[in-house]
Amino acid sequence: MKSKHYHLIGIGGIGMGTLASLLLAKGHKVSGSDLKENELTAQLRKSGAVISLGHHAGHIQNCDYVVHSSAIRMTNPEMIESVGRNLPLLKRAEVLAQLVNEQIGITIAGAHGKTTTTSMISCLLLKAQLKPTTAVGGIINGNTYNAHLGEGKFFVAEVDESDGTFLYFRPMYSVITNIDFEHVDFYKDWKGITEAYRKFINHTNDNGVMIVCAEDERLKGLVKESNKKAVYYGLNKSCDVYALNIQTDGFHSRFECYTPSGKLGDFELIIPGNHNVLNALACISVGLQLNVPVDVMQTTLKEFGGVKRRFQLKGRVEDIMVVDDYGHHPTEIEATLKAARLFKKKRLLTIFQPHRYSRTKFLLNEFVESLSLTDQLVITDIYAASEKPSEGATIQDLLEPLQKKMGDRVIFLKKENILSHLIDSVKDGDLVLFLGAGDVNQYCDALLSSLAKKRVMV
Repeated sequence: MKSKHYHLIGIGGIGMGTLASLLLAKGHKVSGSDLKENELTAQLRKSGAVISLGHHAGHIQNCDYVVHSSAIRMTNPEMIESVGRNLPLLKRAEVLAQLVNEQIGITIAGAHGKTTTTSMISCLLLKAQLKPTTAVGGIINGNTYNAHLGEGKFFVAEVDESDGTFLYFRPMYSVITNIDFEHVDFYKDWKGITEAYRKFINHTNDNGVMIVCAEDERLKGLVKESNKKAVYYGLNKSCDVYALNIQTDGFHSRFECYTPSGKLGDFELIIPGNHNVLNALACISVGLQLNVPVDVMQTTLKEFGGVKRRFQLKGRVEDIMVVDDYGHHPTEIEATLKAARLFKKKRLLTIFQPHRYSRTKFLLNEFVESLSLTDQLVITDIYAASEKPSEGATIQDLLEPLQKKMGDRVIFLKKENILSHLIDSVKDGDLVLFLGAGDVNQYCDALLSSLAKKRVMV
């Protein structure tokens, strides 16, 4: 294999960083740029990547390819320089798809749960000594990697539907967790969303297998239209792989798994919520296709510690829990708040940072319904994520209906005032949940530290 030089614009993002790790592991030269340093860029530097801070035309040297995510605009000076020098411009997903399509691809798509499901499947194949290559859109708790270059024939990859780039992939095994009214800024309406998934389903190898959550009727209908071989998983006996007798206790879940042949076995998880039982069923379904022994599946799932920012316990101070979760869509928020209720704490305090003006506008009513499931709610300004403000998508548009539904259980605070408010208001027995895909979670550690000091002083 001849080594190439890839320059990645926005290399510090989780998706770009994952790709950079794989390219380095394959022996390619990697350079990149981002606005600021983070843990991922520091890790990439140690692995040999040349990383520049800020975006500047001078960062484009004698590279073979320039790689960018959909978030990078053509006005970026490095993009302008690349076009001016006629360098090949590739989207992140194009490069990842080239790598996946060279092997037996196992892709995981869906509106919700795909990072956790990809992580579970990656851990399973590693535990089964199948030596997979993996590309996960998150950091698995207890590990320092989100990408792993294996010697085996399988490539497990989380694929992104947000900008349609999952259509570059041609997997042998295609896991789809669900479909939802999401990324409407790109797809515009349900028709656009379902048509993209229809195409993705049809891109699965004709000799391959679809592994599909049967709890999603819309998704199930699309798969049945395709005539692809499919395995359906879910929470009822009509599925090919299903869970019964689910028991939950805080972070622990237990369930019995069945197939048409009978009981497969008893399984345990140390991550909460029925949504994670569904993610585990997807993992088990893949394991069955690859003839992984049941005891390996049981051990993998029992030991799986979850993914950072997916109901991640940041710490405890006496009887107070502080949790960080990436949930930013009403469906995710509802699942997360229901999982939080499993801990039977005195109060559930949620600090929510809306993510994107477009999502806030199109799903306003759904946000009101899901967020009202908490006992106390603090909302803060919308995290723009490169979007411009738009009419009907202000924080006031969200706050007013929330106040009508929740009364004084909801307040608005500027981000810089959240910490002092929590230090004064958090009580013993509370579960404090930082919720959103932006940067509001930066206060988790500071809150824990402040609460610990406050109790020492009392």
